[in-house]
Amino acid sequence: MTDETRILNAIEPGDRQAARELRQLVYEELRQLAARKLARERTGRTLNATALVHEAYVRLVDKKDAQAWDHRGHFFAAAAEALGMSLATAERQWAYAHTWLFAELEEDEKASARENS
Repeated sequence: MTDETRILNAIEPGDRQAARELRQLVYEELRQLAARKLARERTGRTLNATALVHEAYVRLVDKKDAQAWDHRGHFFAAAAEALGMSLATAERQWAYAHTWLFAELEEDEKASARENS
């Protein structure tokens, strides 16, 4: 049994120390995975690989009913999915913020045009 598998088994019943140990073991690999995912996305994001890993890690281990992972590969498959979900959430937030910003700018331009007419 690998260290990762032993730790993954300890996380299931809620062992916080095991969650910290897992983070130390897999952090760099998760960051590299996140960087590859971000490289496929459009440029101009404020989200970086580190922030994406932190968001995904919270999704994976910081929840009331933590998922049981069978092995290291299962964990990384779940991690890839969590990274994708975190990226999608960030994209929705970005789109919402920019839609709102452009609507505000458009309203300001209309108000300015009315004042100048």
